[in-house]
Amino acid sequence: MATAFWTLLLTSLLLLFGPGLPGWDTAPPSEPAAAVPEKQAPAAAPAPAPTLRDRPTAQPDDSTMPRSAPTRLKIPKIDVDAPFIGLAIGPSGALDPPPANDTNLVGWQSSGITPGEQGTALIAGHLDTATSPAVFARLDELDAGDRFEVKRADGTTAKFVVDSVESFRKDDFPDKRVYDDTPSALVRLITCAGAYDRTAKDYAENLVVFAHLDQDL
Repeated sequence: MATAFWTLLLTSLLLLFGPGLPGWDTAPPSEPAAAVPEKQAPAAAPAPAPTLRDRPTAQPDDSTMPRSAPTRLKIPKIDVDAPFIGLAIGPSGALDPPPANDTNLVGWQSSGITPGEQGTALIAGHLDTATSPAVFARLDELDAGDRFEVKRADGTTAKFVVDSVESFRKDDFPDKRVYDDTPSALVRLITCAGAYDRTAKDYAENLVVFAHLDQDL
């Protein structure tokens, strides 16, 4: 079950950030937010995205929160204050991207785990658009120990502490590490990174912020 969960999540992520979805990786501004190695081969063929039945089977710890949809993401250090949009499963079976015409918007898989709930919640945002930086343009400025919060529909706030900020090539993404089964409440903030390949219309890497629910806040 866990192996299938990781595989489905990885495939959905690659589809979300790969060249197969129009509007997700449009041409960047003249000064991209990040620049490192070149793009490798594109993602594999579409596969169904994970749903609630694929969530971790481990018993939740006492610090997790009940399920509630996220409404707003606030990251003070990098001036992020953005509303959420639920990302649905598209006709191809892949997760649809957030709208490319809104630079201050983050998305989460509405059939997946909510931030603060047991398991690993995914929050995705654009790095840039064809004309300007987007909501996660400064995501790489976060460091271990930084804090951010997610406002939720039930009126509660899930507060998180950053564990690490790391970039991974899209052809060598550590799916098990990013999506490992957990009894805790974890969040991954994900965007594109690395060099932009104008031919493939895609970035070489994904930037992942690893964070956990802060029990002391």
